Amino acid sequence: MTETRPRWRLLSAEGVGAASGLAFDEAMLSPFDRDGPPPENGGTLRLYSYRAHCALVGRYQSVEDEVDLDYCSEHGVEVSRRPTGGGAILMGPEQLGVALAMPATGERSPRQELRRFSDGVATGLRALGIEASFRGKNDLHVEQRKIAGLGLFLNSRGALLFHASVLLDLDVELMLRVLRIPGATGGDEGRRRVFRRITTVRNELGTAIAGQDLRRALVQGFEGVFGVELNRSSPLAEETEICRDLAESRYGHRPWIYQRSSRQDRRGSAVLRTPKGVLQIHVGIHGQVIKSALVSGSFNRLPRGLADFEGSLKWCRATPEAITLRARESLAPEDLGITPEILAAAVWRAASRGLRRSRRSYPVRMDGSCYFPEPPKERAGESTAAEGELR
Repeated sequence: MTETRPRWRLLSAEGVGAASGLAFDEAMLSPFDRDGPPPENGGTLRLYSYRAHCALVGRYQSVEDEVDLDYCSEHGVEVSRRPTGGGAILMGPEQLGVALAMPATGERSPRQELRRFSDGVATGLRALGIEASFRGKNDLHVEQRKIAGLGLFLNSRGALLFHASVLLDLDVELMLRVLRIPGATGGDEGRRRVFRRITTVRNELGTAIAGQDLRRALVQGFEGVFGVELNRSSPLAEETEICRDLAESRYGHRPWIYQRSSRQDRRGSAVLRTPKGVLQIHVGIHGQVIKSALVSGSFNRLPRGLADFEGSLKWCRATPEAITLRARESLAPEDLGITPEILAAAVWRAASRGLRRSRRSYPVRMDGSCYFPEPPKERAGESTAAEGELR
C-alpha cells in the first residue's frame, strides 16, 4: 500500500506590486494561527515575481540609510519594508520570491529552521545542476557567490513565514543605484566588488533558463526535502481580504515603511597593506553589531575563506574578540598572505570608527516579532543574534 504524503498548497503569482506582494505573504499566516481551527494543509508555498523593480528593506532597517530614495522617486522604483529581518534587496521580474507559511513547532532553533527551509531551495537548484549551500547567517552560495537570500518571521500567534529571494537574473548596475551598499561605491572597482560576491541561475547555467523552469525545480526541491505533495491552489477569500487590508494599512503605508529603529546605522572603513596587495575594508554597524562587511583588493577571484569570513560577521557583536574568533574559524594564513588575527584587527579598526559615529534615531514599536528582535548577547566572545535574518 502506497503511503499518502502530506499535502501542501502551492500558489503562484506574477507581476505583483511591492506592497501587495509582501501583504499576501503575511496573509498566508492566517490559517496557521494557534487560536484558529487546524488547517487542512500543513503548509502553503508561494512562488512569485514582481511586476517592476522595487527596493525592500529589512524589518529593522532605516530606509534612508539603505535606499537612494531620490533615485527611486525619479525612476518609479517602489519601496517597502518586509516583515522579516536582514538587509535591503532589489526585487523585480527576474528575481523569484519564495514564501512558505506553516505552524511553528518550537522544536528547532531559528538557525536549524532556516537551514531546513533553505534545503528546499538548494535541492531545487541542484535539480537544475547548480550546487548551492547554506553560508553565513542567511544566504545560499554557489562556491563563494550569493545566489539567494533567506529569512524567517514568527508572528505573535504561532505562525511561521520563511522568505527567500532567488536570483534568476539581476541588473547589478540598477541595484547599485537603488541600494546604498557599503564599499560598493568608487566606480568600476566598486562594481567589481559586488560582482565577485553575487551570481545568478542564468549565469551558473550559461543559458537563458525561463522562470517557469526555476519554479518547477523549486517545487520538486520542497516536495523532496519535506516529503509532501504540493497541490496547485488559489488564494483563499480570507487571505485576499487580509492582503488587501495589509497592503493599505501596512506595506503601502508610510509610517510602516519609514519607521526608524532605536539602534543606529553607521559605517567605518580601514586600509590594510599585505604581501598580496592593499585591502580596503568596509563595515556597516547597526547598534552594537556588524550588519555587513566587505573586504576588497586587487584580486580577480575571492581568496578562499574570505566570503565565509564576511558572511560570518553579519550580526556579529562589534568587538575585537568576536571578530577575531570568526577570522580564525574562516581563514587560513595562505588565503591572504597574513594571519587571521591581522585581518581581524583591521576589521576592528573599521568597525570602531563606525561605532564612534553617532546619528539621530527614533524608537519604534512593531506588531508581532521577528526571531531576532533584541540586541545580541555575548557568549565566549560571540553573538547569538540575527542568525536567521533575511539577506
